[in-house]
Amino acid sequence: MTYNNVTIDKKGPIAVVTFDRKGRLNAFNQETILELTDVARTFQDDLETQAVVLTGTKDSFSAGIDLKERQERFGGEMSDLELRQMYYRGVRLCEAWEAMPQVTIAAMERMAVGAGCAIALACDWRVLGKDAFLYVPEVKIGINLQWGALPRLITLVGPARAKRICILCERMGAEQALDWGLIDEIGTDGAVVDKAVELATRACEVPAPAMRMVKEAVNATATALHKATSFADADQSQLSSNFRTAQSASDDFNKG
Repeated sequence: MTYNNVTIDKKGPIAVVTFDRKGRLNAFNQETILELTDVARTFQDDLETQAVVLTGTKDSFSAGIDLKERQERFGGEMSDLELRQMYYRGVRLCEAWEAMPQVTIAAMERMAVGAGCAIALACDWRVLGKDAFLYVPEVKIGINLQWGALPRLITLVGPARAKRICILCERMGAEQALDWGLIDEIGTDGAVVDKAVELATRACEVPAPAMRMVKEAVNATATALHKATSFADADQSQLSSNFRTAQSASDDFNKG
């Protein structure tokens, strides 16, 4: 299948999936979300590929959700059910990447913001450029962190640090992210994919059936309550987007 924003480069047991919107700091629009979801699902029955590296562009892994497109959602003629389905696309995207049997590694250059962090958290491992940063600004614009990201974040860093990351909306550099357990490796700026491929190569040296069994067992244990605690986070996001405080904060954020 041909995609507009996503390419897949397979070399032996390793695949590199790149999403590139050709602008807007690689922010997620609906087309990109749907394409990446479809890509993840195609790997379910792939017995040749054992590791998948997910990356954006060298200028930006992703600046998050496309805020311009997000604002346009409420001006259209979608039914309530259609709008709800749209809000849940990011949730389904992250679920699809988390459920992949292959080891998945997010390779992030320059910045991973909001939704960019969310999809990275759905991967098994994360590599961040030395001068790149992570940033979760959702609370700053008056909405919750969704896409199932909050329980994944808590599992990695614990409740106190998860609250600090989400509530204070502080940009986090590579060294701090590594220290807090949000990332697994720091790569040279401009060559983060190479670092991720090195990690993927090491993963592919072990027998594939055992690797998949261990991944599934760890995920089953670590994420046992994730669905129960985040099943309605997209509904909460849709609701909170209509709050006057959220609309005012979003306008201020866009102006800044």
